Amino acid sequence: MDTRNKIALFPEHVAADAPVQDLLHLSRTALQTDLAQALASTNRAEVYARISNIRASLDRHDHQPQENGTDHTMVVMHRTHLIDALDQIVAAQTLERAHYYIERLLKGITETRTSAINDINLNRWKEYDDILTDSLWVIERRDSSGVHMADYWGNFIPQIPNQMMQRYTRQGDWVLDTFAGSGTTLIEGQRLGRNTIGIELQAHVAAAARQRIAAEPNRYDTLAEITVGDSTQLNYRDLLSNYGQRKVQLVLIHPPYFDIIKFSDDPRDLSNAASIEDFLAGMEQIVAQACTVLERGRYMALVIGDKYVRGEWLPLGFLTMQVVQQQGLTLKSIIVKNFDETTGKRNQQQLWRYRALVGGFYIFKHEYIFVFQKHA
Repeated sequence: MDTRNKIALFPEHVAADAPVQDLLHLSRTALQTDLAQALASTNRAEVYARISNIRASLDRHDHQPQENGTDHTMVVMHRTHLIDALDQIVAAQTLERAHYYIERLLKGITETRTSAINDINLNRWKEYDDILTDSLWVIERRDSSGVHMADYWGNFIPQIPNQMMQRYTRQGDWVLDTFAGSGTTLIEGQRLGRNTIGIELQAHVAAAARQRIAAEPNRYDTLAEITVGDSTQLNYRDLLSNYGQRKVQLVLIHPPYFDIIKFSDDPRDLSNAASIEDFLAGMEQIVAQACTVLERGRYMALVIGDKYVRGEWLPLGFLTMQVVQQQGLTLKSIIVKNFDETTGKRNQQQLWRYRALVGGFYIFKHEYIFVFQKHA
């Protein structure tokens, strides 16, 4: 399937919360013709009249494709964004500026401009309301749609892998998750048309994740596989070769936050590391292996938080960030994401508030998403 052509004619990307009534399925030819006539207008009054006619036609459905006609090409647009674009044309102070806005709208209808690392159509960038670009993420609740569940301790919210894959991968790309857990990344990858490989230490956790992934629709027919093994010891090149691949385009790393939550009794489990030094050494092994299969120019995301040790704040996030940097990756962004409740503090908010007041500390309400790029 030609992804570029697909997006140009009938973009599948719509904001997850976009109301159905806000989406217009328009005849690209009819809309293009009307805009071209406005572009050919020689005075602002004529531009205003033609753009006003286009706005009125949206309510009359004049641009709806005729099922039995010759124009079977549709363009899907958000009503609010299209109307905003038309209003901007009308509000232009000069004919030249009005023509500029018309040309920009025409490009959004007829051309697709993407980067090498994602499918975002930059000619229609305003329509990607659901893609976050700020460094502070305040997310009220985790996505619980489809097969997603919050029954596995320490799993991260689906919005994180969703955002990372939309920003840093294209349909058909390959994503590696070094701590697959309940399969959150693989589920999101399957939804977005990305091939995903996960590594999970515990066989029973991997088995449950496989069942969950199998229950999620796979309309892009992509691969989502979990390998049982120790992510600190596996040879990632050999792992990828099992699927006929040499490189991945995105690596997601969401390790235990040292010993805050004990995920198993397995001594290989990083939540059972004997010391912070041992934890960081394990992370160094994982990052070093991941770098061998991460394609040059592509991205790695590390999701991790901090912890307290005997009343002292341990900057676990930044210590682990430095481990990644020491492997030669460039730090591109630090995202701070909120969380309101952890497993250890569930239903104990007032108790922890009391402890904070007594102990002179602040309660964790955030974690980090460190985004790195591989250049070498």
